[in-house]
Amino acid sequence: MKFIYILSVLPFVGILGFLPFVNRVTPFVLGMPFNMFWMVIWVVLTSIILGVMYKLDSRNREGEEE
Repeated sequence: MKFIYILSVLPFVGILGFLPFVNRVTPFVLGMPFNMFWMVIWVVLTSIILGVMYKLDSRNREGEEE
């Protein structure tokens, strides 16, 4: 399996897969309940992962013909 496909699954697993395990309010991080912090951090990580996927995709390189 290509590395890009594994990267595309990470946000899905991070947000939906681990949500039942982090569904609590008590530890506050940056003034937010932990559940809300978890979602915010995954929104940021998803953007970073998509940027890495874009850079790794060979179809996005300039000067190369398909």
